[in-house]
Amino acid sequence: MLFLFAINPASGGKGKNEWEVAIHNFFAQNEHQAELFHLDGETDDVELPKKIQEIKPDCVVAVGGDGTIKCVAEQLVDTGIPLGVLPAGSANGMARELNIPQDIDGSLNLLVNGESRPIDCIDVNGELCIHLSDVGLNAQLIRYYQRNNLRGKLGYLKSVVKVLSQRRLLKVEINLDDQCVQRAAFMIVLANARMYGTGAVINPDGDPSDGKFEIVVFRRLTFWEIIKLFWRYQPFNTRNIEIFPATSINIETHKKTHFQVDGEYQGKVKEINAKIRPGVLLMRLPA
Repeated sequence: MLFLFAINPASGGKGKNEWEVAIHNFFAQNEHQAELFHLDGETDDVELPKKIQEIKPDCVVAVGGDGTIKCVAEQLVDTGIPLGVLPAGSANGMARELNIPQDIDGSLNLLVNGESRPIDCIDVNGELCIHLSDVGLNAQLIRYYQRNNLRGKLGYLKSVVKVLSQRRLLKVEINLDDQCVQRAAFMIVLANARMYGTGAVINPDGDPSDGKFEIVVFRRLTFWEIIKLFWRYQPFNTRNIEIFPATSINIETHKKTHFQVDGEYQGKVKEINAKIRPGVLLMRLPA
C-alpha cells in the first residue's frame, strides 16, 4: 500500500519531527510505501487534492488534531480513498472516539493492520462535520482560546473562566424531522460522536456509523451536570440536558450567536441547517 501523510506542523503547538522520524523508520521495515506532504493552512484545499491525484495513494493519513482530520477528510469524501489518523494534536477527540491508539507505534500499526470502514458526516451550513458542532457557550470558548496568546491548559482555563462569567441563555427554535422544539439554552450541540477532546461525554449513545446524529440541548449548567460529563454511566437530568436524534435539522436563534464546526470557529449565525450524510467517508479503524 502507498500511504500519503498530510502533516500539519502547527497542530498541538509543537513540531512533528518525532512523528516524521517514526514514519520513516516504520516504513523502512515493511513492504509498504510512505510519502510526506506538509500542510500550510493556506493552499491545502488546492495543493492536497493535486498531490492525491498525482500519486494516487491507497490511504491518506492526517497527522495532527481534529482540525487536520477535517481538512484532509474534506478531500476524501465520496472518493473511496480511506482516511487514516496519526493523533498528533493537542486533544485528538475524534481519534479517541474511534479507538485509534494515541501513541506513534500503535497508530502506525493500525494503518497497515486495521480495516477500512465507512462513517457518517454531517453537512452543517455547507461545512463538513465529522465530530461535533455547536452554537453558544463552547463555540464562544473556542473563539476566546484561539485569540488567546496563551496555549495549553493555562490558556484553556483562562478562556473557560472568561466564557462562564459572560454566559447568557439563547432562545432557540429547533425543527428536527417531524417535530418543533422551543427552548432557552446555554448551548446546542450537533453530535456525530460521544465526547469532546477533553473526554467530556455529551452524547453517551452516539455512533458515527448509525445513519443519524444527535442534538444535545444544554438547558442548565449545574456543577453536577458538568461532573457527569466525565462519567459515562451517569444519566443526564433531562431538565438540564436533553438529547434528540435526527437526520436533518433547522435551528433558529433570536440573535446571532457563536458557532463552531469540529473545533474551528465559524463566526456568529442566526440559523443552522444540517443533515446527515451516511457512510460518505472511509476510515482506517481497528478491526
